[in-house]
Amino acid sequence: MSKLILVGGGSSSGKTYVINEVIKIIGEDNVVHFSIDDYYKDLSNMPLEERKKQSFDHPKAFDWKYMYEQLFALKNGNAIDKPLYDYVNYTRSNEVEHVEPKKLIIVEGIMGLVNKKVRDLGDLKVFINASRERRLLRRIERDIIERKRTKESIIAQYFSTVQPMYEEIIGPSQYYADLIINNDGYDNKSIEVLGAVLKAFLNGEIH
Repeated sequence: MSKLILVGGGSSSGKTYVINEVIKIIGEDNVVHFSIDDYYKDLSNMPLEERKKQSFDHPKAFDWKYMYEQLFALKNGNAIDKPLYDYVNYTRSNEVEHVEPKKLIIVEGIMGLVNKKVRDLGDLKVFINASRERRLLRRIERDIIERKRTKESIIAQYFSTVQPMYEEIIGPSQYYADLIINNDGYDNKSIEVLGAVLKAFLNGEIH
């Protein structure tokens, strides 16, 4: 059976960066890594302008049943055809990704620690922490470059849904974490600590 590592944290707290750095430490051969974002509900039946108005920072935006079924299957040694999310068009892509199980399955996203049923599947729960200002600056830079969005739309979305949902739902989910990683842009040993913990999982030192 694989070990499932769930990683939560605010938007642009650096979840993907932290996990990519950890994978450099432990090696990628035994690791599957993907984002919870791929389990956003399919909104292809809505016009694009209507999709843009939806809150993507609320638990209701996710297909939890489908996510649970796929994570359960993967953790128990079964391959899955995972959905892919299209950030430009605000909906699920028509394509899927075939994923084979490995020793460690690392799944990260803003809702990584929010849903109890999914959370109960996790063997280790991690929360990535960063200041509100740092998260906003990173989100502006990321969304302009990667998601082709305007600065104005990014800021409007951040203050209308992203930050309020962080304060209400995502931030409090850190209380379920086994480990909290500070990622505010300064050097610390937290990534090395997480790498050491995951190495212990791979070596069978933690069950």
